Amino acid sequence: MITRVRADNPSPLTLSGTNTYVVEEAWVIDPGPLFEPHLDAVVAAVAAPAGVLVTHSHADHSEAAGELADRLGVPVVDGLADGDRIGPFDVLHIPGHADDHLVFVAGRHAFTGDVVLGEGSVFVSGRLREYLDGLRRLRALGLERIHPGHGDEIDDPQAKLDEYLAHRAERERKLVAALEAGVAPDDAEALLDAAWPDAPVEVRPFAAITLRAHLGKLREEGRLGVPPSA
Repeated sequence: MITRVRADNPSPLTLSGTNTYVVEEAWVIDPGPLFEPHLDAVVAAVAAPAGVLVTHSHADHSEAAGELADRLGVPVVDGLADGDRIGPFDVLHIPGHADDHLVFVAGRHAFTGDVVLGEGSVFVSGRLREYLDGLRRLRALGLERIHPGHGDEIDDPQAKLDEYLAHRAERERKLVAALEAGVAPDDAEALLDAAWPDAPVEVRPFAAITLRAHLGKLREEGRLGVPPSA
């Protein structure tokens, strides 16, 4: 049994709000922001408390973890690493959006936090090659459903993951074309205009963060004319 409780914190980045999941009426994934009505709703969905899990440390996912754990009388489980198992979940470490980002997989269900969203794309702060490898790892699992940190649940995981990989490849193609046309790597505004012309004004700063992650990937691959160790 999986219950979704959505926090009332909508924004351009959180979409309709942060999704908190209660699995088997026991495990809470991403307690969300510290809003009392949200905590009350999560507590009401837990019948046999076992533990609190957090996909990553960003406040919109983790702020309420300590308070919720105290109210349920269970620990916030930390120190997890790739390949670990906790309760019904296998743990995957997929950095990119955040260095500490984990995905929890139970059977053919993946709780992806901000690795995959219900709509739109994710801003990637770094380690883009590892992020893309993580998407491929998820695709190889043959998932039945993705439960994202924001937006609605995804019933065709393979199509969504293919979409995400294609989206990043297209952004890279446009970025490389702009660089080959003579736009300087440090001219963020011109590169954004070339590769992210559709980015709404309110998320443009985050598109710039992802742009830097793409440039970092190209640099690691020796495709900016700068050795990876430089």
